Amino acid sequence: APPRSTSHRAICIASAHVDMPVVGVGRDRLFEALGRVYTEEEFEELCFEYGIELDDVTTESQMLRKEHGIKDSDVVEDEEVIYRVDIPANRYDMLCLEGIARALNIFNERERLPNFRISDAPEESLQRMIVKAETVLVRPFVVCAVLRNITFDEARYNSFIDLQDKLHQNLCRQRSLVAIGTHDLDTLQGPFTYEARTPSQIKFVPLKQEKEFNAQELLQYYKEHDQKLKKFVPIIEDSLVYPVLYDAKGTVLSLPPIINGAHSAIKLSTKNVFIECTATDLTKAKTVLNTVVTMFSQYCADPFVVEPVIVRNALEETTSYPELQMKELDVSLEYINKSIGVSLEAEEVCKLLTKMQLPARVSSKDHSLLKVSIPPTRSDVLHACDVMEDVAIAYGYNNIQKRIPNTVCNGKEQPLNQLTDMLRLEMAMAGYTEALTWSLHSHDESFKFLRREDDGRVAAKISNPATVEFEVCRTTLVSGLLKTIGANKDSPLPIRLFEVQDVVLLSAEDIIGAKNHRRLGAVFCAKESGFEEIHGLLDRTMQVLGVPCEGANEKMELRFRGAYSIRPSNDGMFFP
Repeated sequence: APPRSTSHRAICIASAHVDMPVVGVGRDRLFEALGRVYTEEEFEELCFEYGIELDDVTTESQMLRKEHGIKDSDVVEDEEVIYRVDIPANRYDMLCLEGIARALNIFNERERLPNFRISDAPEESLQRMIVKAETVLVRPFVVCAVLRNITFDEARYNSFIDLQDKLHQNLCRQRSLVAIGTHDLDTLQGPFTYEARTPSQIKFVPLKQEKEFNAQELLQYYKEHDQKLKKFVPIIEDSLVYPVLYDAKGTVLSLPPIINGAHSAIKLSTKNVFIECTATDLTKAKTVLNTVVTMFSQYCADPFVVEPVIVRNALEETTSYPELQMKELDVSLEYINKSIGVSLEAEEVCKLLTKMQLPARVSSKDHSLLKVSIPPTRSDVLHACDVMEDVAIAYGYNNIQKRIPNTVCNGKEQPLNQLTDMLRLEMAMAGYTEALTWSLHSHDESFKFLRREDDGRVAAKISNPATVEFEVCRTTLVSGLLKTIGANKDSPLPIRLFEVQDVVLLSAEDIIGAKNHRRLGAVFCAKESGFEEIHGLLDRTMQVLGVPCEGANEKMELRFRGAYSIRPSNDGMFFP
């Protein structure tokens, strides 16, 4: 894969960091699926060629000890070796061993892309899901499928569960967009209904429990006793109605996005699996369903064949899911060659794309145009640039000849960044130390602790913050500087700190609704007030920038078209 460069500064001040998913797979089982045994170096090279990365080689007990902070001891010699593989965040088809093995086998030309098919079962024999109108109040969409005559063993079963967990963490955004439910179909009776009821009306025995709860009691129980599930409770907790799925006998399948019912729990002996994905985003729900069925339909008696489920929505419209048909994308051969910097024939490009699970053919009407077929496993391919990237991976980045670009230009710093660096130098020469603080703050740090009121028109809020410390984009640099002083109370006085960074303010005029503003902030902390210190620093900064003081020089004011002045402020974060 091409090297990815990230500046040290970006790492320090990044407000949010999207990690690549790491998938742990048993080494021996992976090698069995790949048809040969690799040395660690050989497998690392294979991963590099495909654009993924072998992150770590470990064992299950070592991972548990690391998670709990226990030093390595009593290592079991014959314990299974686990390869932890970094997967690109948009390659949902590689979040399990089955997907990784299939991708690498097709890349190595050991396998061909499977032909995913919908079963030809008579329509009257298909399962049906009826969606009630009230679900629009909480979680309006559901898509379903059935895997018939599937064979599980312990490894396959664990991989099946792990894939759902990985999808929940990644594409499903911690179940807020999509929640997956899998059930033993033989314990249920269709047709199924997807409803929304008041919490007190929903009663069932949840997974891993023996007593019956109503929905309100269950959510309270998880908030108090289950660290894993309590984080999902806020998704529906404040809703007037909760989503719930029933079978024809009134048996609860699941309370999405929280928990499945114990009645239909799948086991190693399960032969027919009913899969339902409830969602607030229909496109993502279809992608999740496609990913699950395409990965595990290979274990069905009729491999890669999926039984559809007919979903009837509140408008009485019926749709059959999953949608496994190929999509087609037209890509110019010239665009591919020009973007990569190579001169490949159309047939060679088609062969390279086949290695990346993208069957392609030359257009019969235009030989410079490629017709690229996109299977249901490759939901990440949205544009011609995605196809071009896969051609580059299959060709090999190391095989691309390095050359001097035809376009010659002189690079230089952006004017705003250049001015920022000059200000940093001036502040340092004035005796101030630069602080580098987070661009995301808690809501209290941005308002309550600064004695400010949130009128909803200033701060950009994070819709699903990872922690309470990162709830809003900062609107001022002062809170970060004060927090830095608070963490350095033992330092000798006086403390002089400054920061030159962006704040984010809501803006109705901007296309995304918010805009970055570059700000300079400075604090002086000592036993005395030190107003003259900050005043002097302001005067020096304005002198360097050539901004005149109001009333001091009319000619300069006219030339600069403005001036600066110091006035009283009613801002609550300043002393009155």
